[in-house]
Amino acid sequence: MSLIAASIGLARPVDHSQYGYLSEHHSTGETAQKAGDYAEDMAMEMLATIIVLPDDPTLTWDQREEQWKLSGKIYKTHNFTQSAEGNKDGLWTTVISAAIMIL
Repeated sequence: MSLIAASIGLARPVDHSQYGYLSEHHSTGETAQKAGDYAEDMAMEMLATIIVLPDDPTLTWDQREEQWKLSGKIYKTHNFTQSAEGNKDGLWTTVISAAIMIL
C-alpha cells in the first residue's frame, strides 16, 4: 500500500490589512503531517518571495509560538490536508483538498 496526500498551505499575516498566500502540494509516500508541513512552509516561502524578501535572514520559525516572523512581522500558517492509503488491489484512490477565498 502507498500513501497519497493533497494539501493546501496558507500563510497569512497577523495584520489583516496585508495579504497572504496559498500553496498546493500533492505527494505519494508522505504522511498527512509531512505533506501539510511542506505546504505550509512552501506558502510562507512563496509569500516572502512576493514581498521581495526571499533571502531575508529574519525569516524564522518560532517553534514555541508556532508562527513565522519576517522583518519583525508575525505570520501564521495552516494547512488543509487529506491523505489516504492506496487500495492494495490496485483500485483507484483519490484525495481532495480545497480552499475557497471569499473577498
